[in-house]
Order: sequence, then C-alpha cells, then structure tokens
Amino acid sequence: MTQAGTEAAAAIKKTKVQALTPCLVFADRAEEAVTFYVSIFDNSRVVNMVRSPGHEKMPEGKLMHATFELNGREYTAFDGGPNFSFSEGISLMVTCQTQEEIDRLWAALTAGGGEEGPCGWLKDRFGLSWQIVPAALGQMLSDPAHGNTAKAMDAMLQMKKLDIAALTQAYRSS
Repeated sequence: MTQAGTEAAAAIKKTKVQALTPCLVFADRAEEAVTFYVSIFDNSRVVNMVRSPGHEKMPEGKLMHATFELNGREYTAFDGGPNFSFSEGISLMVTCQTQEEIDRLWAALTAGGGEEGPCGWLKDRFGLSWQIVPAALGQMLSDPAHGNTAKAMDAMLQMKKLDIAALTQAYRSS
C-alpha cells in the first residue's frame, strides 16, 4: 500500500461512525411494506415519510423516503424501480423467545403471497427474506456438553417453521 493509501486508511479508522442504518430498496410498494412491518412488530413506528411534491419522474404524493423503527432499530426504505429486488443474500433475523411469537410472525410474514423456506427462513410478500429463530437455538447448536447438537441440527434441517419443542426434544435425546 502506498503512503497516501496508508494515511487514508488511518483517517477512515479514526472516523467515528454515528449509526449504521439498513436501507431497504423496494421495486415498488415500500410504503405498504413499511406500514405492514410496523404493524407486526412491538416497539415499532413510522418516524417519517417524505413525499414527492410532484416531478416529471415521480407523481405528487409518491413516497420518496421513509424512516421507520422495528423493535426500536431504525431502518430506511424507498422505491427504486423495477431494477431493484431482494435476494437471499440479505435477510432480517428475528430472535423469538416463545413458540407463540414464532407462529405469529411466521403467519404474518408469509401471508398474502409470502413463501416458506427451510430452517426458519421465509420470504414475505414484498420479496424480503427473514429468519425467524428461537433464542434457545444458538445454545442448542453450540453446546454439546449439555445436549446433542447434531440431533438438534438434523431436526432443524428438516423444518420450515422452527418448532422449539421438537428442537428441544432432539437436543435432549441421546
């Protein structure tokens, strides 16, 4: 690396990052998605929605940019047009304490055209990928001293929506 490159890298490291905010770019329907997401997660709200004053490429009133919070974490969203789509390369992971939470979120996020995937993954009707996982799963898969991690993993690999009781039973088996 050159001296200038080294100095630039050092300056970047010294820059304090104030916040990292995920930005979700939808082909269209960002406003519908934001409203939906805020409705299904506790401690969530729309912070603001900026609308177009009217422009040759964007009609008056069309959402230009939204800021919203899901469970207290800030996100932004907007419609980017037909060249934008989501892939499984990025997902939002929701850690749930109970089976009731898993069931409720799974039903809400797959409703209206969402798709179930393997191992707790799904795509919602807007094409965004989610992982709906029980909080206990991390321990089950990483703590062989107190259970059978291999059987817990095998059980998970057979599931779409994760089932805490079945995972626990597999983990506790010999």
